[in-house]
Amino acid sequence: AQGEVGGIEVRGPNVFSGYWRMPEKTREEFTADGWFKTGDVGRIDTDGYVTVVGRSKDLIISGGFNVYPAEVESVLNELPGVAESAVIGVPHPDFGEGVIATVVPRPGAELDADELCTMLKAKIAGFKVPKRLFVVGELPRNAMGKVQKNLLRERHRALFAA
Repeated sequence: AQGEVGGIEVRGPNVFSGYWRMPEKTREEFTADGWFKTGDVGRIDTDGYVTVVGRSKDLIISGGFNVYPAEVESVLNELPGVAESAVIGVPHPDFGEGVIATVVPRPGAELDADELCTMLKAKIAGFKVPKRLFVVGELPRNAMGKVQKNLLRERHRALFAA
């Protein structure tokens, strides 16, 4: 429905018909009527345009609420002094997953984690605000330059352990 967040599926002559010699994978990634599940999550606006809000595999469920890291990252990246950020979920004893953020400052900027969280609270819902925020020199990346969120999850996996 319009305005709601949901999985993005595509179909058409421009979409591949399946994985080469991998029928099981093809069955997993396509619906019975031929729609390809992209793994992206989006919202349809009032004009009918789709806005991608994140990846379904990155979805964080914290206290029963859905948190899309890309949404939190886009707000974080607009804050003064922030060059880039990565938002992930890690196990939390009370919430299922706790939202945490890793932020890289712009050259010469000095960032305070508490101040950043205070600024975020004025811009996004409270359940989306990271429970912990780390300021680092750089984010881990693979050879293609993509942020390796799996390494961040591993690094902070026990952050909220009892």
